[in-house]
Amino acid sequence: MDTKSSPKETSSLLIGIIGAGPAGLTCAYQLSKLGIANIVFEGDSIVGGISRTPERDGWRFDIGGHRFFTKVKPVEDLWNEILGSEDFLKRPRMSRIFYKGKFYDYPIKPINALRNLGIFEAFACLLSYMWARIKPPRDKSTLEGYIVADYGWRLYKHFFKTYNEKVWGVPASELSADWGAQRIKGMSLFQAVWEPVRNRLVGSKRNKSKQITSLIEEFYYPKLGPGMMWERCTEKSRNLGSQIHMKTRVTSVKWTDKGVESIETLDEANSIESFQVTHVVSSMPLSELVLSLQPNPPEDILACAKSLHYRDFLTVALVVPLEFSFPDNWIYVHSPDVKVGRIQNFGSWSPYMVKDGKTCLGLEYFVFEGDELWNSKDEDLIDLAKRELSAIGLGVFNKIEAGYVVRMPKAYPVYDEGYAEKVDLIRDWLGKNVPNLYPVGRNGMHRYNNQDHSMYTAMLSVENILGASHDIWSVNVEAEYHEQSTTDSDTAVGTTIGGSGTGRTAPVLPTGK
Repeated sequence: MDTKSSPKETSSLLIGIIGAGPAGLTCAYQLSKLGIANIVFEGDSIVGGISRTPERDGWRFDIGGHRFFTKVKPVEDLWNEILGSEDFLKRPRMSRIFYKGKFYDYPIKPINALRNLGIFEAFACLLSYMWARIKPPRDKSTLEGYIVADYGWRLYKHFFKTYNEKVWGVPASELSADWGAQRIKGMSLFQAVWEPVRNRLVGSKRNKSKQITSLIEEFYYPKLGPGMMWERCTEKSRNLGSQIHMKTRVTSVKWTDKGVESIETLDEANSIESFQVTHVVSSMPLSELVLSLQPNPPEDILACAKSLHYRDFLTVALVVPLEFSFPDNWIYVHSPDVKVGRIQNFGSWSPYMVKDGKTCLGLEYFVFEGDELWNSKDEDLIDLAKRELSAIGLGVFNKIEAGYVVRMPKAYPVYDEGYAEKVDLIRDWLGKNVPNLYPVGRNGMHRYNNQDHSMYTAMLSVENILGASHDIWSVNVEAEYHEQSTTDSDTAVGTTIGGSGTGRTAPVLPTGK
């Protein structure tokens, strides 16, 4: 560990940690191993954040789907240290698009797509593609214009428009082209169709390091879901001395010109308590962190925090007979006739999460907290999910045995116009005025991190507390998408800081969304 502190200096430290998700618990575990006192505050009753695994009547649900795959070696080592190989399953990766009763490869393979569409629609798609080459869209700065230019209008409407609009809640004509560039990796219909033909013609003479390939053909997964990792991490951290307070919400973070000095909390019994701390590591939403600071930051910083937005998420889990199972980890639903965006098969993630003779399907809905779906009663959401599963032909209404609803607020930080500048202003102000406060993780940094990146920001922050000077804001700056990459050895390995890591981005949305 790269630090400048001596062991004697750590005895006086007490680190306050806000949030018991991957970042917060990683921080607690790393500190506890070093014998450094820490105390975790989690407002919910379950650990893991969006990487939790809720359990209802013996069924376990993965919220969002979490493949344990990383190119960050310290994170991989930590996963194995916390859980152990006996609790990991090696699982095949499979995800497809379900559209008009047929399955399509994902990532999109045009030959497979055109074959499924049928000869007449395939011909119409090819004509549409050729027309787009002759007369491309005027505005290629949007997701719509970018994809239409490379695939044509018909394929765009079949496979790109609906799903992205479900996820982000705005028209694809208002999403940024950068989002499409990350997903499609510069491919066009011509290149994708020509690729397998060229492989046959060139054969072994072709440089295979330049081929497009899937990075994740298999991955590791905890037997009882991703929450198993964080339940075990909580247990180990407590055994090493961490204090972990559940159902305890941080209401204010008090600071002076020397930095953070204390945290005030409110527990489920409405008891207010104050904790003196030497440092704070926060994975609570960056907007809420800024608004919790006492005294208040300057008005421009408060305004930046108030303007940060989030996309929320809910899962309706339906228990069905095995006859309605499918081999995919999840399938993307591109039909505009239903609201569901994606369907997980929890039995395909792990047989330990379901029961003999049955499986559990998780229908995922992308929402804004407080909208019609979010505010619907659980029984109404279960009824909707049953009807939609039946409507698309993946289930039969009267054979669905039970249903459960799990809501997940602030699942995705929204990248709207000007968000980056606002986050930078907040970051700079915190660094100058509250240097012993460390934002980490997805919501803590308002960055669309994977689980491994969230963990790595916490690991580096622990080293910074002990004297190192890592720039944790450099984690996940390289947007190499997990679904596809070239296999060039210089780019397929990479590093997370200052190299080609396994980063993610999100689309930039119009202001106010």
